[in-house]
Amino acid sequence: MTLLEEWSDLLSRRPTFLGPLAVYQALLESWARWSGERLQPLLWTADECENRWRREIPLLSEAEPRIPATDLEDPLGASLEFLTELGGHEDAVRRFIREWDAGEVTPAMLLPTRGRIGAPRLEESVGLSPEVVAFLACGALRPMLHAYLADCRRYLTDRSWILGVCPFCGAPPGFADVTETGQRLLACHLCGAGWAFPRLQCPFCGHQTPKDLVRLDAEEKEEGYFISACRKCHAYIKELDRRVRWNAGSALIEDWGSPHLDLIAVRAGYWRPVPSLIQLTRGNT
Repeated sequence: MTLLEEWSDLLSRRPTFLGPLAVYQALLESWARWSGERLQPLLWTADECENRWRREIPLLSEAEPRIPATDLEDPLGASLEFLTELGGHEDAVRRFIREWDAGEVTPAMLLPTRGRIGAPRLEESVGLSPEVVAFLACGALRPMLHAYLADCRRYLTDRSWILGVCPFCGAPPGFADVTETGQRLLACHLCGAGWAFPRLQCPFCGHQTPKDLVRLDAEEKEEGYFISACRKCHAYIKELDRRVRWNAGSALIEDWGSPHLDLIAVRAGYWRPVPSLIQLTRGNT
């Protein structure tokens, strides 16, 4: 099932969200149109991948793809339109378009780097908020990074990677699944990968003290859905127990389709590095 098909299925299950979530439709359609005919995928061997993972280095940090700006125009345009439709981001959108058209902002500047998504210049000189930068990176790069890194995914094992950032592109996780075996899998929204991570550890700061790791639930509890938050760094991630919700959609779709859980976390004082609709609405720049 494609992401667009999964999205339609989710909206049929949550008709009350049809209005607020309508902004995602055009972005998903732009991803579906992306062909990637000119993209050369990363074809590293298992040993080459393992060499980086042993050194705790995401693959993308030593294998940056060449991305022609024209290849990103459709998904990037849909992402900018998304922000415009939300309202409150008009100045940020104009600044970004001006710098992009002048060649001052390049596709490479949207890639994840150590500890962040996107180059510092996008915040310092262009004046974009971290939330806008992270959203534009995900919206513009997802189909390209998914295809570029796809061949290497087969080499990842449960013991290959121990960090809370994506072993392929280096982005922070956007969602988490609990599998049929009880294992926790973190999901990357920028490249679509997933990796195993301890259930009793914060993926953002590594904190492992049980009293500081809290679980938040909606007032009208939806079985299988919950929020994991850390009192140390005040970050949170939404999780889905697929032993209960075995027929749920992919991590990205379930994340985008549950803004009510983000609202609970934000009201409780928590944040997330890959923004949701709630963060983009509340954090207009």
